[in-house]
Amino acid sequence: MAMAMAMAKKGMEAAIILIKVRQGIDQIGGMKVVILAGGFGTRLSEETELKPKPMIEIGGKPILWHIMKIYSHYGYNEFIICLGYKGYVIKEYFANYYRHHSDITIDFATNTTQIHNTHAEPWKVTLIDTGLNTFTGGRVKRIQSYTEGKPFMLTYGDGVGEVNIQELVKYHQANKKHITVTAVQPSGRFGALNMDAGNQVNSFIEKPKGDGSWINGGFFVCQPEVFDYIEGDHTIFEREPMENLAKDKQMMAFRHHGFWRPMDTLRDKNELNELWLKGEAAWKNW
Repeated sequence: MAMAMAMAKKGMEAAIILIKVRQGIDQIGGMKVVILAGGFGTRLSEETELKPKPMIEIGGKPILWHIMKIYSHYGYNEFIICLGYKGYVIKEYFANYYRHHSDITIDFATNTTQIHNTHAEPWKVTLIDTGLNTFTGGRVKRIQSYTEGKPFMLTYGDGVGEVNIQELVKYHQANKKHITVTAVQPSGRFGALNMDAGNQVNSFIEKPKGDGSWINGGFFVCQPEVFDYIEGDHTIFEREPMENLAKDKQMMAFRHHGFWRPMDTLRDKNELNELWLKGEAAWKNW
């Protein structure tokens, strides 16, 4: 009898452990990806007069699509897009995504449409209007209810990189902090000369890494506690929230040594397009 009770107790303990493991997997593995896509993109006014910055195309597809493909490669297919400036353009793109990526026949006489050779991503996309003039922190705060009190990922809608999302999430889990930010070292804008006292050039490096400092590259992993650091619409996420998270020792940095590039200017856009056309798009992991 005692042995049977002991075995039953061990079985219950094993079941509880299994449930907790599964809950942890569901909580982390099923994380939603929040993408900030509401800014004005003033430094790309040549393009953003007609469309929001995340809809500027690289290789014929919006940079937003490229970012989502990066996450999708690692099995993260549920997205929350924070809309703002010209958000209706993003809404229309996803509302008609199925048609955009299929061959179709339109019969005007019968007002019918036939879809051929369909291809759609396994995505679930929630599009939230977070306000025209809302700052980054405010946009994150506005989508709090859609994260359902669970950990989530967060990134900017204008930057790509060959970030290993799986390793990023593992790193976040291991450190048990409120937030993990991907730290990157951007390349310099100009070539660097290594000269001796007599002005002899000993080496030349085209666009070396910057001054050695690490910067915020997006690709965050966040716990629900992050929302407690955001006051409202006028909160800039990169100011008080991140500063206070760091002050409270609740922020970790995931050092990324590979390719990473923001699309801040027309020059950036052209360089990303060139990499794509040459088949050298390091962020293309699909």
